[in-house]
Amino acid sequence: MRGLLKLATVMSLVLLSGCAFVRANLGDELNPEAVEAIQRGVSTRADVTNRLGAPDRIVQVNDHEIYQYYRYDLKSGTILFFSRTNIKSDDLYIVFNSRGIVDDVVFGQRTNRLKFQFWPFGD
Repeated sequence: MRGLLKLATVMSLVLLSGCAFVRANLGDELNPEAVEAIQRGVSTRADVTNRLGAPDRIVQVNDHEIYQYYRYDLKSGTILFFSRTNIKSDDLYIVFNSRGIVDDVVFGQRTNRLKFQFWPFGD
């Protein structure tokens, strides 16, 4: 019986030593109210920068300039050699015309639906 207890203790230590849980974020949280305040055909580059801060990326496409803001959220759990990683992102694209006025706003918010799954198997 003592040998079985020692074996169970050793096995528990081996199993627990192979566990890791990670939570990571990249980028600043995007405020939906600030995004809604941006008006197509009215807001300027300065208005957007004052509300949201400097963009994470600026892209030039044809005669348009696109400001990209993003936030990534990652949750990961590992048990021995098995892991489950869930990543979601919030993405905001603001398209400006050649005069610096907002033409379009595209906002997708998904980090609020990110689940942490302890068990790496199944849904």
